[in-house]
Amino acid sequence: MLNDETLKALIEAIIYVAPEPVALESIARSIEGEERERVKAKLEELVEDFERADHGIHIRQVAGGYKFSSKVEHHDTLRRFVKSLKPPIRLSKPALETLAVIAYRQPVTLPEIEQIRGVDGVGVVHTLLEKKLVVTSGRKNVVGRPILYRTSRDFLVHFGLKDLSELPSLREFEEMARQALGSELLTTPEGVGSESSPVGQEPTANGVSSTVPHSTPAPVAESEQDPPRGTAEALPPAPNEVGQELSTEDGGPRISVPGLKPVAEG
Repeated sequence: MLNDETLKALIEAIIYVAPEPVALESIARSIEGEERERVKAKLEELVEDFERADHGIHIRQVAGGYKFSSKVEHHDTLRRFVKSLKPPIRLSKPALETLAVIAYRQPVTLPEIEQIRGVDGVGVVHTLLEKKLVVTSGRKNVVGRPILYRTSRDFLVHFGLKDLSELPSLREFEEMARQALGSELLTTPEGVGSESSPVGQEPTANGVSSTVPHSTPAPVAESEQDPPRGTAEALPPAPNEVGQELSTEDGGPRISVPGLKPVAEG
């Protein structure tokens, strides 16, 4: 069981980060090991604490939930402040990709950015310069002396970073992906490749090879020399070797040639 100060701090943080009014039941479910009645009592104490005059915000009940909002008496001052704010920065996917390359490879030149992304990056870099998220950082001492780019102070402010050392590493990105998508999406599912191949394909050591699907042999048309239906004809003995049939009554072998009647040797 949490102490009173920690419990009130958790309730305050949950209401603060929630984009919509959060209900008491949701708060109680989020805090494991705490009963609903105790969470409710500490929430009411927290509401009373923020109603004091030394707080500029308070906790209001909105649509069956709780939400932080500014107090009415500070409306005029807050309105002037909000009007002075710059509009939020909106970045496209190419801009975010380019900004990530600059952040992790800085200082970096435009040809190096284009080599990593595989597309032209002049327009995107120009947009990032206009939004003051990147700045120039001299020229690289190579042929052509291309301009070097690095992130700016506004970049740190926009992403809430103390310095560039707080940028997440690749390992941290992988861990966040596992938490967001689930570890099963990052591993190869069992049994892949063990199922039967599609018709006309067989798995081989080097991949998939095409094969002709098995089919039943087509019936052979009857020729004019075939006996009419309903008459019986003695079939020749089955050959025991290529080109040789079983011996006849006189003991001598007969040689069979396709298309010719067998002739007994004298």
